[in-house]
Amino acid sequence: MKRLSQFAVGERGVVLSVTGDGAIRRRLFDMGVTPGVEVRLRKKAPFGDPIEITLRGYALTLRKAEAARVVLE
Repeated sequence: MKRLSQFAVGERGVVLSVTGDGAIRRRLFDMGVTPGVEVRLRKKAPFGDPIEITLRGYALTLRKAEAARVVLE
């Protein structure tokens, strides 16, 4: 188990859970980051924030704080 914020560029994983409560968790679910979906880290900004991932056939950009809430295997 690893958090999305710890992934290296090109690494893939399957979402196990999204931690936390409130608006950020709801926003991640609304964008398709749900348990069981496969995610690939495409790009990282020079200082690691933001990151770009691919899931469900589209690219999504997340802040490092948001990515830290996503647990993958």
